[in-house]
Amino acid sequence: MKLQLNDTITALATPHGSGAIAVIRLSGKKSFEVVEKIFFDKELKSKKISSQKGYTVHFGVIAEAGIVIDEVLVTIFKNPHSYTGEDSIEISCHGSTYIQQQILQLLLKYGARMANAGEFTLRAFLNGKFDLSQAEAVADLIASNSGLSHQVAMQQMRGGFSSKIKVLRDHLVSFASLIELELDFSEEDVEFANRTDLKNLVQSIIGIIEKLVHSFEVGNVIKNGIPVAIVGKPNAGKSTLLNVLLDDDRAIVSEIPGTTRDTIEDEIVIDGVLFRFIDTAGIRTTTDIVEQIGVNKAFEVIKKSAIVIYLFDAHELSAGDLTLEIELIRRHIGTSQLVVVANKIDVENVDDLHKEFSEFQPVYISAKENKNIDVLKDKLVGLFDARTVNTTDTIITNARHSDSLKRANQALMKVAKGLDENIAGDLLALEIRYALDELGSITGEVTNDDLLDSIFTKFCIGK
Repeated sequence: MKLQLNDTITALATPHGSGAIAVIRLSGKKSFEVVEKIFFDKELKSKKISSQKGYTVHFGVIAEAGIVIDEVLVTIFKNPHSYTGEDSIEISCHGSTYIQQQILQLLLKYGARMANAGEFTLRAFLNGKFDLSQAEAVADLIASNSGLSHQVAMQQMRGGFSSKIKVLRDHLVSFASLIELELDFSEEDVEFANRTDLKNLVQSIIGIIEKLVHSFEVGNVIKNGIPVAIVGKPNAGKSTLLNVLLDDDRAIVSEIPGTTRDTIEDEIVIDGVLFRFIDTAGIRTTTDIVEQIGVNKAFEVIKKSAIVIYLFDAHELSAGDLTLEIELIRRHIGTSQLVVVANKIDVENVDDLHKEFSEFQPVYISAKENKNIDVLKDKLVGLFDARTVNTTDTIITNARHSDSLKRANQALMKVAKGLDENIAGDLLALEIRYALDELGSITGEVTNDDLLDSIFTKFCIGK
């Protein structure tokens, strides 16, 4: 993306397609000039946008050569008090795709150009409205699909993460400048930076960074959803359970064992937490090559899931059989949390089941009758330890930020080791500068066009 800040850009800010209304945005030096050529009152007299106050809304019509295209509302934002920091306008029109395109064509005709993906937010960053990590949080906010992901994105967009990185950099910069000063006076063998204070600072920053990196494990789950594998023997009711959890006929349900031969995945929000449920092929020994591929995939899904639901038919398995089945699952489960679920309690005496399977502490349900499904949902939410995390804390949800923090941490660990070994100041300064660059890349204090291109082209066009 070639950075251009001297022209005026426009794009549809609302989703493409017909709707009740649509919003078209403009930003740039000629925003007012362009709109004044097509915006009139009902008598088709020109309305001077540039002479109006910012944060005001004006009613009129969009017209060309005396032909009215639509009645609209025009909202004015004057620099620097706008999202982009530039003169900006939002045109609210009726949601006809024809009207949208006609207005856009007129804006292009009179001097605007179509915005690139993320270009409004890129301009906001370049004009100092917020830093790079806050800009990325805008995209996360738009994509948020649960209460927790929304809260975390809002916290980052408001600068919670940025402020913490700024404090870390400021502390390091002050020491780095002292070490650089020492290098200028190397022949005098003077020491401006107290090595004990520097070591304490570095160790403190390492601890903070490690906590931030660790938070990415939780943050990534909040952003992308908790993967939950539903596993068990054929005909245990896995597909029925998936359907009832999603309240949709997502998976094929059949009395024929081995119906599910591939993974089926869908999402649902429970108490503000996003879960990604994956229905897997029934686990059993089979000579069917295709079904065996499905079984192998089931084991792969188990390894990658945060929670594994082992579902069994309560009147098909004995306690001894269940022990063997769970031992098999545990060999593949890694660090995932296991939830044992007894299904089809509608055809068994529940008291007898409690005696039979008490050592496994299963959740007793009937997927077919939608019985105790809420109990299972509560169990899943309870297993998600991020619910205990205060969402006002800084939580990393961006892999780029996590990688930069890890690299900064590696550099600082070298600094700490160098201080223990009393290495030369120029080597310390080199690693501190590297750590500063990595921290600066998070907020955009250190950046390049390729990085900006990578980040902002992932945005939608109107943002």
